[in-house]
Amino acid sequence: MGAPLRQQANQHRTKQYSIAIVTEKGTSFPEIGRYLAPTFRTVLASTEEQIQAVVHDFGVHGIVFNLDCIGEGAADGIEVLQEIRKLREDMVLVALTKSTNSEIPLKASQAGVDEFFLDSMDFSQLPGVVLGAIEKRALQFEGRWLLDQVESKSAFCGLIGGSEAMQKVYGAIQAVADSNVTVLLRGESGVGKELVAQAIVQSGNRQDKPFVCLNCSALPETLIESELFGYERGAFTGADGAKPGLIEMAHGGTLFLDEITTLNHPLQSKLLRILQDRTVQRLGGRSSRKIDFRLITATNDDLEEMMRQGRFREDLYYRINVVPIAVPPLREREGDVALLVEHFLRIYCTANKKPIKQLQPDVMHILEDYPWPGNVRELENVMQRMVVINDVPVITPQHLPHQLLRSSAASQEAILIPEEGVDFDAEMEKIQIAYLNAALRRTDGRKSAAAALLNIDPQRMKYLCRKLKL
Repeated sequence: MGAPLRQQANQHRTKQYSIAIVTEKGTSFPEIGRYLAPTFRTVLASTEEQIQAVVHDFGVHGIVFNLDCIGEGAADGIEVLQEIRKLREDMVLVALTKSTNSEIPLKASQAGVDEFFLDSMDFSQLPGVVLGAIEKRALQFEGRWLLDQVESKSAFCGLIGGSEAMQKVYGAIQAVADSNVTVLLRGESGVGKELVAQAIVQSGNRQDKPFVCLNCSALPETLIESELFGYERGAFTGADGAKPGLIEMAHGGTLFLDEITTLNHPLQSKLLRILQDRTVQRLGGRSSRKIDFRLITATNDDLEEMMRQGRFREDLYYRINVVPIAVPPLREREGDVALLVEHFLRIYCTANKKPIKQLQPDVMHILEDYPWPGNVRELENVMQRMVVINDVPVITPQHLPHQLLRSSAASQEAILIPEEGVDFDAEMEKIQIAYLNAALRRTDGRKSAAAALLNIDPQRMKYLCRKLKL
């Protein structure tokens, strides 16, 4: 392509961008427009109303801003740019000033300015600088937009997952969110049952009301009763004052009881009575209080088997099992491991002020091949560990915990065939030597017996021993 044609192509490509020049009329800065006009659509903004108009015009892609034309000078101009950046993250900001104050460039950068120049610069360079800044910011926002699009399809109220199994969970959450129906969440440990409970609340009409959680297995039996039902002063030794229970505190909102199967029979009976009457009586109290609350329970146990064994009350089972929602284990959520890995990497790299780490392809294969008995909780712990203890920018199989490597077929392949490849013939020869030496040791060096042990012809045994110098 000849030079004139290239110039025409570049002009056609960049004329799609509009640049506002913010300066006073009559200053020397409008000459900037003469340099920008052949490449961009330009507009001059010299009044507060005009500046506001270009900031709110999403057809304007960048501003070349004369800091000296606002208020008392460059410092006031930077404050205006800071406000513009809050309104328009997508807009390119180029600042120019005559000020020689050494603090101005740093303050401009902190305000979100893309490029900073003194007015003594060669303005012929300005079109290339502005174009580069616009295209860089466009790529950043395109990447963020694509990420947002992916997350919008694979995230729901804090839950991450785009698999068919998780889409069913999202549908179930939306179906029950606005009702007061009692929900039973079932699933293995670590699948995120509490997150599902929170999503139900966030999606429903009780989202601004109390959300009270209790892991029933986390407290000893002697404490659970007083925590759930509350107590009056003097109800037992140490009860120096009255205290409302968790059920009372959930009035108007939602009570979430995790691991409900760990409640003993007396507590199961009391909970059943509360669910029937919707009233609660504190320990040591003489009167009952009417409580409006929605109950969500969760368990990873086989409730039906526990009921047959007499370990869980049948009548309470039917009270809590109104709408069961099965939360799938991670191994049944096809494609979700990669989404969760990316999610946790971003969270923990940001929290630990580290650049976002990358994974070698083999690592992702290993992670997807592993059965994750601890489910999402285990995956989160592994990713947090990878971020905290490794300063490398790229995570390789050697950085993974040993239990993942031992359990994963993909990891065995990665170890068997490293990234740089192998000498196949040499590896096969090593295997032959290992088998032949083992057979000879087992048979005290008798080659005919070793051949029988390996199910090969004695003549072949002798040939291999000569070839491999055994």
